[in-house]
Amino acid sequence: MATTDANMEGEEDEYVVLDLDSVSGQVHIPPNAPYVLSGLDTLNPILIIDGKIKLIGEYDETIGTCIVLSEDDAPPMIHEETGPSETNLFAGKSIIDPNQVPKKQIKPVCQLQKILRFKLLSEEAQTDIVHDSTIEPRTIKRN
Repeated sequence: MATTDANMEGEEDEYVVLDLDSVSGQVHIPPNAPYVLSGLDTLNPILIIDGKIKLIGEYDETIGTCIVLSEDDAPPMIHEETGPSETNLFAGKSIIDPNQVPKKQIKPVCQLQKILRFKLLSEEAQTDIVHDSTIEPRTIKRN
């Protein structure tokens, strides 16, 4: 995470989870679709996905500690046979177990205090939105 001048003056970055569970069964969100997220500093931010799907959000405080984790593939465990032994045919060699199940390495990314839950924006409310052409579309990445 990059340090900005604002961070040096005592401000901290704030992370928010975008919760799309309530709309995932109602609309299809294409993978890697561009999106525009505006009004994060308002009570009801707006999320427009692929220029077609319009959602309105509402903040919820988390209960307890909410931690975001990342997962990477862990390197395979290598067994090295060392030491002299007449029965050790693999002395000084590395052995990787072919039956070894791939493992994941989990690392903490950040702590959250807020969840931004989205729902479909009604047709009436959509006409009230003023589109800001200075907002850059972003891309949703799914794993």
